[in-house]
Amino acid sequence: MTDQTASPADLATATRAAHVGRGPWVTALRKLRSDSAAVLALFFFLVIVALCLLAPLYATYVAKTDPFRSNLSGKIEVGGETVPIMATSTEGLGLGFTPIGPTWDPTAYMLGADAQGRDVAARLLYGGRNSLLIAGASTLICLILAAIVGLVAGFFGGWIDWVLSRCLDVLWAFPVYLLAISLSIVLISHGVDIGPISINAGSLALPIFIIGIIFVPYVARPIRGQVLSLKESEFVLAAVGLGVPAYRILLRDILPNVTTTLIVFVPLLMAINMVTESALSFLSIGVQQPNASWGTIIQDGQGLLYTRPMVAMAPGIAIVLTVLTLNVFGDGLRDALDPRSKLRIGTT
Repeated sequence: MTDQTASPADLATATRAAHVGRGPWVTALRKLRSDSAAVLALFFFLVIVALCLLAPLYATYVAKTDPFRSNLSGKIEVGGETVPIMATSTEGLGLGFTPIGPTWDPTAYMLGADAQGRDVAARLLYGGRNSLLIAGASTLICLILAAIVGLVAGFFGGWIDWVLSRCLDVLWAFPVYLLAISLSIVLISHGVDIGPISINAGSLALPIFIIGIIFVPYVARPIRGQVLSLKESEFVLAAVGLGVPAYRILLRDILPNVTTTLIVFVPLLMAINMVTESALSFLSIGVQQPNASWGTIIQDGQGLLYTRPMVAMAPGIAIVLTVLTLNVFGDGLRDALDPRSKLRIGTT
């Protein structure tokens, strides 16, 4: 009679065989799917993105309002009663007007109005579109520039590495927000006009470009260090010995090995860029009128903190939730793409 009990060595062999041919990306995806916190964070982030993308539908067919036009003399119906959007102030001498507060009715100023009588809920969704666009586009620009600089500096070394490293040092020497504010003041005041490239002061391309530039050193340096390590690996030395052109080594041998690092940076960098954009817009040197972002809405609500705090609180809560979901998902993505995590999967 044969023994049906498998030894630990047989179980380990069977486990390794089950993972053969699965590939690192499939293994990483499997590990990411098993991280409930990361999956839940990604779900909530996608919900936030979807709601912001539906802003025109909400403003046109649900709220039936123009979130970019002042409505100081308008009236709405709340609970069967017609009330003005801007009511006479009851504080102090009774001078000025106080915007209507939250009605919690999606069809009638759900989050109230700002000092111009505009629907805060509709502006919140429109502002989210611009905030997400700027954060995503600036992240893409930053990763592309950082990847190019890190790959070239780490692989070629010598004077090329010295020049690029010193350029990164110059950017690194400035405090992030001081550099962002300085660039914003200069560029937004005059715009950009370099040869065929012309960007006016109110374009969203300016904050995208500024935020994309200031964080390049923080990504390029880890990439450069990883390339320096990969350059001494056997498969790269073999390719160099066979006379493979440098660009092919960079694209086919080194870039795929740093791709996981770049992917891990995506959600974390998006979160940082969103906070940076909001800070610049709050200071009036980011997104310019008539465009809106979560930072500009917080600025609109600054003077209403004591009477209508929801004007400033709503975009602030939106920023916190979005950044939180990106950070939680980024942590899960990092764990899934960590080579040591993959090693543990294959040997359990």
